[in-house]
This record gives sequence, structure tokens and C-alpha cells, in this order.
Amino acid sequence: MEAAEKEEISVEDEAVDKNIFRDCNKIAFYRRQKQWLSKKSTYQALLDSVTTDEDSTRFQIINEASKVTLLAEIYGIEGNIFRLKINEETPLKPRFEVPDVLISKPSAVRLISCSGDTGSLILADGKGSLKCHVTANPFKVDLVSEEEVVISINSLGQLYFEHLQSLHKQRAAKENEEEASVDTSQENQEDLGLWEEKFGKFVDIKANGPSSIGLDFSLHGFEHLYGIPQHAESHQLKNTGDEDAYRLYNLDVYGYQIFDKMGIYGSVPYLLAHKLGRTIGIFWLNASETLVEINTEPAVEYTLSQMGPVAAKQKVRSRTHVHWMSESGIIDVFLLTGPTPSDVFKQYSHLTDIGEK
Repeated sequence: MEAAEKEEISVEDEAVDKNIFRDCNKIAFYRRQKQWLSKKSTYQALLDSVTTDEDSTRFQIINEASKVTLLAEIYGIEGNIFRLKINEETPLKPRFEVPDVLISKPSAVRLISCSGDTGSLILADGKGSLKCHVTANPFKVDLVSEEEVVISINSLGQLYFEHLQSLHKQRAAKENEEEASVDTSQENQEDLGLWEEKFGKFVDIKANGPSSIGLDFSLHGFEHLYGIPQHAESHQLKNTGDEDAYRLYNLDVYGYQIFDKMGIYGSVPYLLAHKLGRTIGIFWLNASETLVEINTEPAVEYTLSQMGPVAAKQKVRSRTHVHWMSESGIIDVFLLTGPTPSDVFKQYSHLTDIGEK
């Protein structure tokens, strides 16, 4: 009788108050990237700087506004995997790279440089079925399989890279590089969290200034995305709105809200996309706090009017844009080309040893 009289407690009643954790609008690197990207500053690949060896193809990327160069490296890896790394060419000190996730140095496949149009570079694996098309200006990489573009990198121009600085050169940096990317006026310093970031009683001092990175991926023909585990959300990833990104940041809380994009016990920056006849994966190798935005553009049909009474229906393929943003580190991403779900799982386990034993 007494038990029956007790008021029923819902999952929501037991959830910890989200306000004690930061959401997107309280994360300084998210605000900085959003503000800078609204200015549409672009990067350009310097293809006259291309060098190749047995493992990779390297070339410089320059920001049109700041004139600071980055170094890009493209690797072919056994099992139909491509790897893209972007780092500062001459960093103030080595930026953090995740040391203990890959089981060993991935087995490289030599990429062959094919003839491309002026202002582009084409890299192909030995079989020629997979190719990387690098466009110089603006910088973009298209991953092509069987003459079909599967993934485009930086097609939305969301490549973002903050450069390490010396604290005693803060004033000079404000007048040079940072002014080209974000508003660093005195009244905006605290809001952008360039050198110090506060949340509640916690203070994060950044001895070498901000160091966040970001990059976008457009998945052509894909509407169904899965992965980035450890979220109390639906199995299929949902589109994100303003300040509503999936958050990769480990939180060990007693109760958490369901159908929410806040991180919980672990962070796995591994995403799958599936469509009829093809599955692909993106493995974003970064251990810092990461936010992932997703926006799907569904397939549409439109009528193309022609001369005379004839009208042809044209179908525009669906595509999904995935924007990764991390607080620090370098851009280091593996593109798993499938083509089947089983192939993608093998490719991921080949890198990380997950499921191989």
C-alpha cells in the first residue's frame, strides 16, 4: 500500500541540471570559430610547393587574410583508407598529437600524381579506383570513387586554424594574425576567451593563446548518419541547430537527460554515413573537446525549362555537411571509403585494433 502511494519519478526528474555544465554558447572556441567563419576568409593550396615520398604527398596552405602557412599531408593507407593531416608549418612548439590510439604506424600505399587541370592536383591509389582531387583556390579536396565524388573536404570553406603565440607577443599578435581572423578589441577579449576562459569558479589560462581547429566534410548522396557514440540520443544522428552541436567531452554524471547531445561517459570521434550501395566513415583523431555539427540537405527534384514545351526533371542528390571543431591539437582525419558496412568496420579496426581480437 505504501509503495503504491509513492509518487512516480521520471528519468527527467533524476537528470542532473545541465546548467552546471557548459553548452555551446559558453564554449569560447565555438564562438570564435562561428564569428570568424562568418567573414568568409579562405585558404589557398600552394601547389608549386608539392613534395612526395613513399608515405605521403605534402603541400602548403595559406590563409588569404593572415598570410600564415599550414602544412597539409595526404596519405594512402592499405585497405582503401585516406588520411589528411594539417598542422602549422612552423609552430611555436609542437602541437599535441594523439599518441596511443593507432595500433601501429598505418601501412602506406604510394599515391600516384595524375595530370590535373591548372590549379588542381590529382592523387590516385595503385588501382586507380580511388582518387583525391585537390583544388588550389579556394582549397578543397574531393574524394572520388569510381568517378563519383563521395566526400568533399572544405567545400563550405570552414577550415579554421588558430596559431600558437608567445604571451609576451600578445599585443603584436592582436595587431597581426588574430585581427585577421577574429575581433580582438579589448572589450571582446574576455568574451572570446583568447588568453583566459572562465566558467563558474573554474579558470582556464592559455599560456600560448587559443589553438582551436575546425574543418567541414560534405557527404554526397548521404542522409543517414550514425556513430560518435556516448550520447543519450537516437541511433541515427540528427541535424543540429544553432548552439546545439554534438559534444565530445567526457562527463561522469549520476543522471543525464535523454535525447540530448551533451557528452556522457566517453568520446569516440568516429562517424558513419550510409546510403544504398555505399557506406563510408570519418575518424577524427583528436583528444581535445570537440563539437560536431550536422546539416542534411535532402534530395529534391526541380523542373528545368527548355526551349519549346519540353521540360525535363532534374534530381539534385541529397548531401550531409559535417563540421568538426576541436579546442586544440592538429587536424588529423582518416577517411574510410568502404564501400560496404563490413569494409568500414574492418578499416576502423585495422587502425585501432577494435574488434580484431
